[in-house]
Amino acid sequence: SDIRLFGRMKGFRAPPLAPLAAKLARQVTRTAPRAGVPALAPVFSAARSLPLQQRGAAMAALSSKVDSEPKAQNIVWSDSLFTADERIAISGCRGATVWFTGLSGSGKSTVGALLEKTLLERGLLAYRLDGDNVRFGLNKDLGFSEADRTENIRRIAEVSKLFTDAGILTLSSFISPYRADRDAARAIFEEQGLPFFEVYVKVDLDVAESRDPKGLYKKARSGALKGFTGIDAPYEEPLKPELVLTTGDQAPEESVAKVLEMLAAAGIGV
Repeated sequence: SDIRLFGRMKGFRAPPLAPLAAKLARQVTRTAPRAGVPALAPVFSAARSLPLQQRGAAMAALSSKVDSEPKAQNIVWSDSLFTADERIAISGCRGATVWFTGLSGSGKSTVGALLEKTLLERGLLAYRLDGDNVRFGLNKDLGFSEADRTENIRRIAEVSKLFTDAGILTLSSFISPYRADRDAARAIFEEQGLPFFEVYVKVDLDVAESRDPKGLYKKARSGALKGFTGIDAPYEEPLKPELVLTTGDQAPEESVAKVLEMLAAAGIGV
């Protein structure tokens, strides 16, 4: 079973990662083709029940396998007639993705919206992808189970990659609570040589809860809402984000200025 599979990993240490990844990949390969993402829920749940060090390796292996295996067969990639540099030369725009992660109520959407406005007013192509907004369309078939959260982030990472490749400054605001999911998103960009900036919108839980713009913390505390990040579901802080915004004592305008400084320092013309 899935639990026995991960239970045998208790003696895992860093060096023998390849055999572990191969075992996890085989497990996902057997499961995924039959029923898709929902069928993977027990596998991901078992992986997340492991101690931290083992959990990171397990989730990375699972995410890598899910992301790398298209369900469709007999498909061939169609190349563009322009290279990335030629596209930039023609459009005058260099794309990048700024990935805002943090608790609900941390200010991700507020900072993202103000940053989008600032960039557009400067004549730059920018577009904001917001966690709730995409669930009205692209991800309307996904809930908030662990497997659905992982698929949610995978889809948005792929969309953000396409926007970035097209020369758009893409502002992706998602709680994205699991470190392995964010690492998998980053890997999608690194594989294509596209700029990706993880921005941790950091705020104390009590501050986020006091804001509670959607009333979700109140529902979670009352028990009416289960699996809410920060209350009865975990948030795994980024280990090495490109930028940390402390929005508990920082105005949105200050946060935007820091993001612009980060982009400029990385050679993204803003």
